[in-house]
Parts: sequence; structure tokens; C-alpha cells
Amino acid sequence: MFDRRRFLASSAAVALPSMIPALAHAEKAWPGARTIRVVIPYVAGGVSDSVGRRLLEQVAKGLGQSIIVDNKGGAGGTVGMTEVARAKGDGYTLALTAISPVTLMPHLMKLTYQPDDVIAVAPMMYSPIYLMATTAFKGKTLEDMIAEAKAKPGSIRWATSGIGSVGHIMLEQVQAKTGAQFIHVPYKGIAQTVTDAASAQFEIMTGNPFGTINSLIDQSKLRLLAVTGPKRAPNQPNVATLAEKGLAEANLTSMFGFLAPAGTPADVVARLNAAIAKEIATPAIQEAMHQTDNIPMQQSAADFEALLQKESQNNAAIIKKVGITL
Repeated sequence: MFDRRRFLASSAAVALPSMIPALAHAEKAWPGARTIRVVIPYVAGGVSDSVGRRLLEQVAKGLGQSIIVDNKGGAGGTVGMTEVARAKGDGYTLALTAISPVTLMPHLMKLTYQPDDVIAVAPMMYSPIYLMATTAFKGKTLEDMIAEAKAKPGSIRWATSGIGSVGHIMLEQVQAKTGAQFIHVPYKGIAQTVTDAASAQFEIMTGNPFGTINSLIDQSKLRLLAVTGPKRAPNQPNVATLAEKGLAEANLTSMFGFLAPAGTPADVVARLNAAIAKEIATPAIQEAMHQTDNIPMQQSAADFEALLQKESQNNAAIIKKVGITL
């Protein structure tokens, strides 16, 4: 099994002067003539696509390297993550993903990969989750939603992007805290979810903000009941967080970033991290994220790795406390 401590130590060593000649040599060898493949382990059309593809276009220019994006959705991101985990660690295969396939899903089900089969490269952003009602829900507020689900258990359908997704964990947390009972409607990704939301195929949904969701909100086909995050979403200052509503346990956010197969050389990881961070800092990418309430992130690979470890521990505690099983 891959030794994370050894990886962190080797990542730190890249910055030492004694390693500069080795890094210079690695830059000549990588990237080469081969195309870099970035797997997005979700169906096309979600927030990782809308922001990630634009970012990768800029990263490709900065590296002077061809990059292709390959959507491989299914099973809460674990189908695509399996491909990345099994790939050769040579810098030519990456994942652009929510962190849940390595920090959440391993605590919920048996997988064909281990979290140690992939390593941290760079974070991209954290994203609030919008809790929204479709026109099928006749109530007006979050309190109305909870009251109806308690008075008439199973009368409200709550759609998420899949079993074991952050939205699913939120649903379970709300049920555990309030005694309300919802019908979970798990989708394979967000694209079909928003299509069905527009035609009111269910009452409630959770999802990260991006262009299509924002458009449905503007058209009054979706109505915000609450948001998640340490504070209110910048573009939705009048909408309270779940923590403000007394549901701190469900006040979860999504985090997105780049991972690579274990064994990817530390100098290649360092160069990828620098290239990604450079483009995230540009006004164009910052604006693209802020328009959809996503918060840009920049960290070293080692710091991102430590964050993944912390999130995994937190998720394990949540799942044990609530007793979630799949």
C-alpha cells in the first residue's frame, strides 16, 4: 500500500536546493509528447465540468501540453476514480473530482480501490450546496419542508446526485436531527437531476451551484430554502445556512481538486500543483468561480493531502454517529 508519509516527505524535499537539478531534468522529460488525460468521475454538465474545463484549458496553455477531459460517471464518482487508481503514476492521468470518492465513499461501501491508491495534487475550490424546492413543493420555507415530512412521512421526494453523495449525507443528517422522513431519489449525476427538477419530478433537491441551477432559480423553477457553508453564499446573502437554521450537522460543503495515481513522481506533482495554482489565481478563473458561489482554493500538495485526511476522519465520525449504511 502507498505510504502517504513517504509521499509527503518527498514532496517537501522537492523545494530543497539539492533537488533543483533533478527537477530541471524532470521538466525536460515531462510533459512529453503524450496527452494528459483528466478523468472527471461524473456525467458531463456539473460544476466540475463548468469550472474545471475552463481551468484546464488555461493549464494546458501554461504547460504547453495537450489535455483531454474524460467524463466517467457512476456510483458516486467511484467508477471514474477506479480508472485513475489503476492507472500508471506517470503524470499523464489525473482526476478532477469532488473529494468524496476518497474521503466519504470508502466509509460507506467496499470499493475496488483504496484511498491510498491516489495522491493529492492540488485543490481547485470548495462549493456550497444549495437546498432547493421545485414547483412540486407547495411550502415556502425549510421549516415547511421539515414539518410536512414529519406530518406525512415519505410525502416529500429529495433528489441527490447519488447514493453516498454529500447530498445524501445531508438528507440523512436532517432526518436524524428532526425526525422528518423523506424519500431519497438518487441520480447518477446532476445533469439529469436538474432536467427533472425543471419539470417538477420531485419536491426537493440538493446540488452545487453552477450555470444551469442558477438559471432555474432565476426562472423560479427552483427556489432556495437554505445553503451550506461557513457563511452565507456571496450571491445569495438573504438565504440562511443550514447551521443558522439549527442543522449544523447537515451544513456540509463539497470540495473539488486534482488527484493522481499513487507513484506519480513528487516533482511532477509539484509542477502540476504550481501550474494549477497559477491559473486559479487569474482574474478570469476567479470570476468564473465567484459567479457561481464557488470559493477558489490554493494549497501545496502536502497541505491538500492533510486536508483530505481530516475530511476522511470527519466523514467517518458522521457516518458512525448517524448509522448510515448502503
